[in-house]
Amino acid sequence: MRPNKLREVWASGGAILNGWLTIPSAFSAETMAHQGWDSLTVDLQHGVLDYQTAVTMFTAVSTTQTVPIARVPWLDPGILMKVLDAGAYAVICPMINTREEAERLVAATHYPPRGTRSFGPIRALLYGGPDYPAHANDTIVVFAMIETRQGLDNLEDILRVPGLDAIYIGPSDLSLALGCTPTFDDVDPPVAEAIAYILAKAKEHGKIAGCHNGTPEYALKRIEMGFQFVTIASDARLMAAGAQRVLGTLRATAPGPGAKAS
Repeated sequence: MRPNKLREVWASGGAILNGWLTIPSAFSAETMAHQGWDSLTVDLQHGVLDYQTAVTMFTAVSTTQTVPIARVPWLDPGILMKVLDAGAYAVICPMINTREEAERLVAATHYPPRGTRSFGPIRALLYGGPDYPAHANDTIVVFAMIETRQGLDNLEDILRVPGLDAIYIGPSDLSLALGCTPTFDDVDPPVAEAIAYILAKAKEHGKIAGCHNGTPEYALKRIEMGFQFVTIASDARLMAAGAQRVLGTLRATAPGPGAKAS
């Protein structure tokens, strides 16, 4: 079975640089993949795309060595199994609040006897290889998102669930849950304390900790803190930021609308 680069990098003590895909386009996904991201997450929760489009995006990402990941909309065994069958090598599940929910997440993403995942790796065989069924349980990576007060309260119970590989923090939802302004980077003190707490507890329980970031500068700070999976912005945000930089430069020096060039 094709090795999972996430596990290889983590085993060496390194951090994964993850991109985020919200635009429903295989060409956009392929373009992002060819920029050299370690992994790319197809966002079925807040991205403007559906399952069929996600399959084409996994296929596009597979033209490179970038690892395809899916964030599912919710803790739903059906969509968890379908994105794995489509070739996702990791899944990120939002709003995991209790040990029982974490156990359900692990069950849906592992074949028996370690779980209840139904057999049908239709595209996963193409991506992972013909021996995919024998090794998927040890290759696929499972993230639980901690982004609510209830999730914080139950964090240690969640982290004790066998088969859960990693925790992923959504700073904006975590901020809202703690009564603060939603943002990725310069979070309010209660959120900063919660993020540090989640990281410390993840390390204590031998789990990988990941976090969403708005800028590369903050992603680097969080790597220095000990996060081993960092996401920077998204394809839509990067496109908008690039366009703003270009237009900002032009508008600062070019003639205004309707003016004649010299």
